[in-house]
Amino acid sequence: MNHYFHSNEHLKHEQRLHEYVHKFTKFEFVTDAGVFSKGQVDKATEILLDNLPELSGKVLDLGCGYGCVGIVAAGIYKKNIEVFMSDVNGRALELAKINAERNGVRAKIIKSDGFENIPGNFNFIITNPPVHAGKAVIYKMYTEAFEHLEPGGSFFLVIQKKHGALTHRQKLSEIYGERNCRVPYSKKGYFVFEFTKMT
Repeated sequence: MNHYFHSNEHLKHEQRLHEYVHKFTKFEFVTDAGVFSKGQVDKATEILLDNLPELSGKVLDLGCGYGCVGIVAAGIYKKNIEVFMSDVNGRALELAKINAERNGVRAKIIKSDGFENIPGNFNFIITNPPVHAGKAVIYKMYTEAFEHLEPGGSFFLVIQKKHGALTHRQKLSEIYGERNCRVPYSKKGYFVFEFTKMT
């Protein structure tokens, strides 16, 4: 079985084009077989984007897929932001490059398994985590995200209750400290968490 959190370059292509509007700005995304939510921007990612603060500085879209979060961030905040997008899936990264060019934004695109090839630290790290990759993979990602944040930087994620949102919050609270957790969104089984690095 093929999963979007693996590298799937040899799958048969099924490219599609769809539009997405965020803050009255229209974006176009080319998607393909073997990437997450190939037909449209998924609900969780929409909720995540709707609950992010104004972004600036160095921003990492971790597990970027075809690039929705990073490209929207770069398109909305333009000169105030330096966007990095990473994924382990080579096809997803090809699409992220195509979509960045299509939407006229600049981003540094990196093939990386978690933080393996990620340089430096960030002001914001944002992810819709690949929950089906398993807790060991995800929890390692959470710990490494903390290590790659600047002091005062924030880690944002969206996760559903049915995928263990409360357990994930507990793990993240162990890493960041419970008092450093904020919940910008909690409705109908979806949670957006913000964890801030205070040390």
